[in-house]
Amino acid sequence: MAKTENLLEQIARIESETGIPRTIFAACPNSVSVVRAAFRAAKRNNAPIYFAATLNQIDCDGGYTGLTPAEFVRLARIEAEAVNFTGPAIIAIDHGGPWLKDKQSIERWSAEDAMEGVKKSFEAAVEAGYDLIHVDPTVDIYVPKGEIIDIRVVVGRTVELIAHVERFRRAKGLPAISYEVGTEEVHGGLADETTFDRFLTGLKEGLAKAGLADVWPCFIVGKVGTDLHTATFDPAVARALTARVRPYGSYIKGHYTDGVSNPEQYPLCGMGAANVGPEFTMSEYDALAELEVREREMDREGRVAQLSHITDVLKRLVCESNRWRKWLHGEEVGREFDALTPERQMWLVKTGCRYIWQSPEALVARQTLYANLRRAGYDPEEVVLGRIERDMDKYFHAFNLINLNDLLR
Repeated sequence: MAKTENLLEQIARIESETGIPRTIFAACPNSVSVVRAAFRAAKRNNAPIYFAATLNQIDCDGGYTGLTPAEFVRLARIEAEAVNFTGPAIIAIDHGGPWLKDKQSIERWSAEDAMEGVKKSFEAAVEAGYDLIHVDPTVDIYVPKGEIIDIRVVVGRTVELIAHVERFRRAKGLPAISYEVGTEEVHGGLADETTFDRFLTGLKEGLAKAGLADVWPCFIVGKVGTDLHTATFDPAVARALTARVRPYGSYIKGHYTDGVSNPEQYPLCGMGAANVGPEFTMSEYDALAELEVREREMDREGRVAQLSHITDVLKRLVCESNRWRKWLHGEEVGREFDALTPERQMWLVKTGCRYIWQSPEALVARQTLYANLRRAGYDPEEVVLGRIERDMDKYFHAFNLINLNDLLR
């Protein structure tokens, strides 16, 4: 049995014995600090950890973290060993599909080239030892604006990608992996209940025709009220979607769980797992900004030779990257950064830092900041990791994951 299905099966067994439902916490590995903090938090909470990595973050070209799939798997192993973490650690692709990698969309790759690019990324992930792939062909840049992609196309591309991975995996004699399908985005069409059902029926039939009746996704992404700009989970919708997918043997997976106001409702509604990503970039930024305040205090005391100016550097690099434009609201599109409200500028900088953490200037600014504080007896990395871990801890608690590792066989 694949690792993810095994974990889900054990969680279901433990719930039947204890009456306590649980939801798997998935962290988006948008920086090395987040990966390190995740293993430390998982170790302290004695719980499994799940990494959901987009192809923008980690891919054959290094992504914006600079890590290939093989390097990421090695990094995860090294960080786990550093804290003697021996519990389950799931490594997954998040939103793997044509044009979901920014490069493909910006350069307007053809459908054939985009699909081939995704297949190569999936192959690299499988060879590296990933445990799960989120197959998400719900975007098509050639569908006219305002129209929704035909669900039959979504089903066809989903089957094609899963079939490709299975042929590749089996030919290489590699272990079984798990799948996640669907999207929380309206453009994918799955937000509509009727289309959601058509997708499930079509996928079942398509996999059977491809000779893959034994393959089925353990997670189906559901639109449960959260997105990048809202933070309220809808229990009624979650329960309804769960009731739809459990007969298939699947669980609903929540995305955009960042800063959600009622995370304790997730396990109560039968949610299988939930992703959290940009929130931890904001945690990392806030910790660095906090350290910079102390650095400036030390500078006024004559204890700093050269200031890091880290928040100014980060803001400039995010602006220069232009990746903040991807997250503009409709009425903001076309505006320059300085024309946005101060609140929106700060949000875009805090969440956009994930794109530039590994740039040389950002690395130098961070090291300058760390060096200044270390001379004064501080441990700046502990401050940063502690802030990220604190924000992860609430999910381990809300999802009833504390000491789960002791109950796993």
